Amino acid sequence: MKPLRFLQEVRREGGKVTWPSSRETLTGSIMVVIMVAIASVFFLIIDQIFSFGLDKVIGIGI
Repeated sequence: MKPLRFLQEVRREGGKVTWPSSRETLTGSIMVVIMVAIASVFFLIIDQIFSFGLDKVIGIGI
Protein backbone atom coordinates (compact mmCIF):
# COMPACT_ATOMS: atom_id res chain seq x y z
CA MET A 1 0.00 0.00 0.00
CA LYS A 2 2.92 2.37 0.52
CA PRO A 3 3.66 2.90 -3.20
CA LEU A 4 0.01 3.86 -3.78
CA ARG A 5 0.10 6.32 -0.89
CA PHE A 6 3.36 7.78 -2.19
CA LEU A 7 1.85 8.35 -5.65
CA GLN A 8 -1.19 10.03 -4.10
CA GLU A 9 1.03 12.38 -2.12
CA VAL A 10 3.13 13.16 -5.20
CA ARG A 11 -0.01 14.02 -7.16
CA ARG A 12 -1.29 16.22 -4.33
CA GLU A 13 2.03 18.08 -4.06
CA GLY A 14 2.20 18.48 -7.85
CA GLY A 15 -1.14 20.24 -7.71
CA LYS A 16 0.34 22.85 -5.36
CA VAL A 17 3.08 23.81 -7.81
CA THR A 18 2.74 27.15 -9.55
CA TRP A 19 3.80 26.36 -13.11
CA PRO A 20 5.27 29.16 -15.26
CA SER A 21 3.22 30.53 -18.11
CA SER A 22 4.30 29.96 -21.70
CA ARG A 23 5.41 33.62 -21.89
CA GLU A 24 7.60 33.21 -18.77
CA THR A 25 9.08 30.01 -20.19
CA LEU A 26 9.84 31.70 -23.53
CA THR A 27 11.40 34.74 -21.83
CA GLY A 28 13.57 32.53 -19.62
CA SER A 29 14.69 30.42 -22.56
CA ILE A 30 15.64 33.49 -24.60
CA MET A 31 17.62 34.88 -21.67
CA VAL A 32 19.49 31.59 -21.30
CA VAL A 33 20.38 31.54 -25.01
CA ILE A 34 21.62 35.16 -24.84
CA MET A 35 23.74 34.47 -21.73
CA VAL A 36 25.24 31.35 -23.32
CA ALA A 37 26.16 33.37 -26.43
CA ILE A 38 27.76 36.12 -24.31
CA ALA A 39 29.71 33.57 -22.24
CA SER A 40 30.86 31.78 -25.41
CA VAL A 41 32.20 34.99 -26.94
CA PHE A 42 33.86 35.94 -23.65
CA PHE A 43 35.66 32.61 -23.34
CA LEU A 44 36.63 32.67 -27.03
CA ILE A 45 38.29 36.07 -26.53
CA ILE A 46 40.05 34.95 -23.33
CA ASP A 47 41.24 31.76 -25.07
CA GLN A 48 42.62 33.74 -28.02
CA ILE A 49 44.46 36.14 -25.68
CA PHE A 50 46.03 33.27 -23.73
CA SER A 51 46.91 31.40 -26.92
CA PHE A 52 48.60 34.49 -28.38
CA GLY A 53 50.50 35.14 -25.14
CA LEU A 54 51.62 31.53 -24.82
CA ASP A 55 52.81 31.47 -28.43
CA LYS A 56 54.90 34.59 -27.76
CA VAL A 57 56.35 33.17 -24.53
CA ILE A 58 57.28 29.84 -26.10
CA GLY A 59 58.64 31.51 -29.22
CA ILE A 60 56.36 29.85 -31.77
CA GLY A 61 54.72 33.12 -32.73
CA ILE A 62 57.91 34.91 -33.81
